[in-house]
Amino acid sequence: MTKIPRRGPLPSARHEAAKQAPPPRETPQTLSPSYRLAFEDVDFLLRQDLRPVRLQLELLKPELLQQQHGIKSTVAVFGSARVPAPEQAGALVAAAEEEARRVPDDAKAAAHLGVARRMAANTRYYEEARRFAQIVTTACANRELCDFVVKTGGGPGIMEAANRGAAEAGGKSIGLNIVLSTEQEPNAYITPELCFRFHYFAIRKMHFLTRSKALVVFPGGFGTLDELFEAATLIQTGKIDPIPILLFGRDYWERVFNIDVLIDEGMASPGDKDLFTFVETAEEAWAAIVDFYRLDTNGGPGRPSRP
Repeated sequence: MTKIPRRGPLPSARHEAAKQAPPPRETPQTLSPSYRLAFEDVDFLLRQDLRPVRLQLELLKPELLQQQHGIKSTVAVFGSARVPAPEQAGALVAAAEEEARRVPDDAKAAAHLGVARRMAANTRYYEEARRFAQIVTTACANRELCDFVVKTGGGPGIMEAANRGAAEAGGKSIGLNIVLSTEQEPNAYITPELCFRFHYFAIRKMHFLTRSKALVVFPGGFGTLDELFEAATLIQTGKIDPIPILLFGRDYWERVFNIDVLIDEGMASPGDKDLFTFVETAEEAWAAIVDFYRLDTNGGPGRPSRP
């Protein structure tokens, strides 16, 4: 067994835990769950009463590890887990076409084919997310210009694309995965030391915004909308400083989210529309971030355009 050195006059928790192997002499007392060290007692930590402790641990672990790895600023990329990679899109449509051929008069099969074709068309967003992450990672390799690190939800689809682009550019990227019944496995492109797993959505969303200097939002469903509107609400109410919120794909977002209706009904202020910027390409998104922070892309460090 590796000896754990003591540091200071009192033994560390790690030192005390190491002393428990081999365990003390087995007696009714030492075999009782109450005898376990609290921080090694999983059953105790999972009690309902310990939820506040688990929340704090889930907040602290990613925070301390990001500090350890020198992560100061991030660009969060949101978007659907269901957007296929280009190499998967053809198979998706082919399967739907085969289903439609087998049951040519079936409305459900026809609808499935239509969805598959639209999903295949949405692979352009996968490529834009991938290229955007490449641009950010390459530009910020020069720490004099910026120190942004790409951050995603760590899953497939748009999230995979962004982590993939960062990896292809030779840089780090962060994945904030969460335990779900589906789509929970982290993608293969996240920097392993920066791949985190969450139980609590609320803590995960805090980490999305912590250190974030921009939010780049691709088409997505309920999860993407949840992340988008929480960030917009925090900016609108002054809970966080303004940062760019870039919506990829004007056609998609104007159909999903009609802010003019909210303004017309008096549910939002006209100025709230300025929280969002529509972009169509990776280059356009990066240009918006450069402009917002007045980054000197000719070599010198810039300064923020807003507090």
